[in-house]
Amino acid sequence: MDDKFLCGVVLGMMGGAIIATNSAKARQMVKDGQEQVKQKVEDLTKSSKKNNQE
Repeated sequence: MDDKFLCGVVLGMMGGAIIATNSAKARQMVKDGQEQVKQKVEDLTKSSKKNNQE
């Protein structure tokens, strides 16, 4: 069962990567997600620095 699961995970990742590289909409969604994550990390670091200064 573990082998089948692992093969399914690998095939799913490869399929998702192929879809993402061939789809402009998917690439844009990934870029937007990355920007959101970067913004949240910046907000967290700013708030932690602000709390440390107080």
